[in-house]
Formats: sequence, structure tokens, C-alpha cells
Amino acid sequence: MASSECCSNPPALNPSSGSGHVEKLGGFDSYVTGSPDSKLAVLLVHDAFGYEAPKARMLADKIAAAGFIVVLPDFFNRDPFNGDLASLPVWIKAHAPDKTIEDAKLVIEALKSKGVSAIGAVGFCWGGKGVVELAKHDFIQAAVLCHPSFVTLDDIKAVKVPISVLGAEIDQLTPPEVVQQFEEVLTAKPEIKSQVKIFPKLVHGWTLRYNDEDEAAVKAAEEAHQDLLGWFLEHIK
Repeated sequence: MASSECCSNPPALNPSSGSGHVEKLGGFDSYVTGSPDSKLAVLLVHDAFGYEAPKARMLADKIAAAGFIVVLPDFFNRDPFNGDLASLPVWIKAHAPDKTIEDAKLVIEALKSKGVSAIGAVGFCWGGKGVVELAKHDFIQAAVLCHPSFVTLDDIKAVKVPISVLGAEIDQLTPPEVVQQFEEVLTAKPEIKSQVKIFPKLVHGWTLRYNDEDEAAVKAAEEAHQDLLGWFLEHIK
């Protein structure tokens, strides 16, 4: 992942962004938004820049407006990637994406203890690996991967819940050829509902790190947001 792609257009982190609040869930500081009475939840697993990224929280608010309680935990424990590519390999070693499943399970248990009955999860870049790991079990009822990193064909073969994969045409981390292989694997498993989409002319990270001045990029991000929301509305009931 030591590619400049993974870290382009980094967000200006803002701990007070969003219309929700921060509370402890499963031992993690978590941005929580939406109706606390909802029985339907969505877990957002952030990219390398963590849970204080304003656009991640804005998307959480958008999903919450559709009736979900949405949780965006700080799985980095206040140590998000600082944007220095030279330090990326060391940082990744300290925050192994495949370990996220154990942390996410604690948050999922906390949600269930509050009465939540169905949970979807969406992972962005770094967070895609953790979500695909969750999707191999019955911890969640639906999954979405947005321009994931570290996800393998074997991961996709092991998925057991409805899954949507939103990829970018210009992505060295998960190139469109690999996303097409994901699609072939999923198509061969008709018992697992799936959706695979490659967004043309877009780069890795576009759903959370789009340039506000770029009208086409904003429009594409909004399309992806509607796709993932539609997936959860269909499968989280």
C-alpha cells in the first residue's frame, strides 16, 4: 500500500465535525449519529485517515438520515496515518487491517446489547479488509467495499453475506482487473447477492477524498453514496 494513491487529497481532520456525537462503544471512541431507537445499524470502517475525517462523518450522517443508527469507531486509537509516505509501512504494521475484525466484533456486540437487530458494514480503502473479514461470518447482514485495499480473491470467495464492491478505474491498490475477478467469483455464487461496479475515470479513495471543487468527482461520490445506501436499505431489515 506504499502508493501515493492511498493517501492523495488527505482530509483536514476535525474532531467536532458532523451532527452526531462521540461516545465509547466496545471500548472505542466512536462517532455515533442517527436515531438511538433504531434497530438497524451501519458500521463505517474508515480509511487510513481515521474517524475525524469530515467527509466520513458527513456520509455517516447521510446514511443515518435514512433511518439507521450509524457508528464510525476510531480503530486507530488516536493514531491515524499522518500523510508521510515514508512512514506508511511502519504505520501499516502497527495497524494491520486484517486485525480490524476483532475490534469491530466488540463494537458489534455493543450495538447488539443496545437492541440493534441487523447490521451492515462499509469499509473504505484500509477499512475494506476488515469488512470483508466480517462478511465471512454472520456478524453482519450486508457489506459494502469502497475502493478496498488488501482484499484478495480468496477473501471474496469466502463471503457469506450480500456484498457490494464499488471500485475505481484508476486504482493501483485494487485495479479494475482485480475487481472484475471479484465479480466473476461472486457471479459464480448466485446464492450470495452481489453488486460490482467500477466507476470510470476515478481514482482510489474517491468516495471520501473527492475534491469539492471538482463537480464530476462530487457527483461520482454522491452516486457511490446512493449505491451503498440502497444496498443497506435492501438488505438491512
